[in-house]
Amino acid sequence: MKIFVAIAFILIIASLGSALIYLMKDKGQSMRTVKALAFRVGFSVALFILILIAYHFGYIQPTGI
Repeated sequence: MKIFVAIAFILIIASLGSALIYLMKDKGQSMRTVKALAFRVGFSVALFILILIAYHFGYIQPTGI
């Protein structure tokens, strides 16, 4: 489960980085930045749902602080 979460975080950060690169390179003239940010939102929602499902089925347990 930790591997899936780590991969999701890497995808989110990579998508955010690519959006920054597209924003700087295209100077707001193309839709690539919007698409990269949309993928970032999609990855974030997917990670949230994955964590909820994993908690529901008992793959992860809350540990408290």
